[in-house]
Amino acid sequence: MDVAGLVLPVFAIIVTGWLAGWLGYISRSLADGLVHFAYNVAMPALLIVTIAQEPARNLLEWRFLLAFGGGSMLCFVLVFAAVLIGWGRDRASSTMYGMTAAMTNTGFVALPILHSIYGQPAVLPAAVATMFVAVVMFPLTIVLLETGNAVAHEPSDRAIGLVKQIGLNPMVVSTLIGLAWAMTGLPISAPVANYLNIFAGALTPCALFAIGLGLSAESMRSNFAASLVLTAVKLLIMPLIVYGLCLAAGLNPLYTIAAVVCAAVPTAKTVYILAREHKVEEELVAATVSMTTLFSVATLLGWIYLLSGLPAPAN
Repeated sequence: MDVAGLVLPVFAIIVTGWLAGWLGYISRSLADGLVHFAYNVAMPALLIVTIAQEPARNLLEWRFLLAFGGGSMLCFVLVFAAVLIGWGRDRASSTMYGMTAAMTNTGFVALPILHSIYGQPAVLPAAVATMFVAVVMFPLTIVLLETGNAVAHEPSDRAIGLVKQIGLNPMVVSTLIGLAWAMTGLPISAPVANYLNIFAGALTPCALFAIGLGLSAESMRSNFAASLVLTAVKLLIMPLIVYGLCLAAGLNPLYTIAAVVCAAVPTAKTVYILAREHKVEEELVAATVSMTTLFSVATLLGWIYLLSGLPAPAN
């Protein structure tokens, strides 16, 4: 019940956003603006203020990267290969299936949840997971989609576009700023920290409310069977793989909880943005994003409850 008391209010914000859109109280078109603010302003502020105040030696936890990153990539490869070889789909479609099952919403869901339950110490591993998604999985998706797309592009144009996608990503930029500041060993002045914390405090309500506001029952009805399978992989199998890797790597309790929570949250809405831009499996991705968001209310609560015996300090 203690875990439920901590997690359910966070997801109640998502439900509130969905009700506001369903009743017409707030236009669903505003979801894009809220996501844009959370992605480009609130989340970078939280990453900078968190990473910059952390000792540089704590920022590279290779065992955490091995557990979360290895589990994410293993899950992607398994689904990608099954769709490509088993179903005979093309590379672009197989990529979207794989990333829908493996690319996790660390920034908009896992990071706010870990922050609200375990406080500032849990933001760091969530930031590392977010960085992995932004620097590894996001570019990998673009490369596979571009190379698998039937539309011809000049290799130089693809390379320039990929560099821009990575170099201008706000998660990458803010993380690099935080890393650079942490390496100097200088403290952040109180006014600057307070300034960043005001923006950072807006992340949880804006991001979670926007996800609920953008949920659509119509999108879940399309491709129901395939979306259901991908949802099971995303919310049950992937966290189990990551937990096994955490045990094998000997991660400490807090980082183990963070890795599993990051793996157990819904599919990132970024996957749908990529699917829409490349015109590949748009309805499938939209349905799975919505389905994983709804079902994760129960599954994520179960994962946190199962891990609650680990001695990680609650906020």
